[in-house]
Amino acid sequence: MVFEHQGEYGSQWEAIRSIAAKIGCSGETLRKWFRQAERDQGFRPVVTSEERERLKQLEREVRELRRANEILRKAAAFFAQAELDRRAR
Repeated sequence: MVFEHQGEYGSQWEAIRSIAAKIGCSGETLRKWFRQAERDQGFRPVVTSEERERLKQLEREVRELRRANEILRKAAAFFAQAELDRRAR
């Protein structure tokens, strides 16, 4: 609704306040919803909700892979040292 009627008001905030009163929520709540809708529709050059969720998923995966690599690195060093110790005897 804000997208459709913001031209009828002096400012975007006036449109948000007026529409918020009509639908029964606070102006700040509607403003947050409106900003998210702008981002999701590409009107604001920010990450969309879907992209943000995908980034979180990829960051979790990267952390897990780094942990796994560290474990493998330590295991390789341990077994390499054990092989050197075995050969020295």
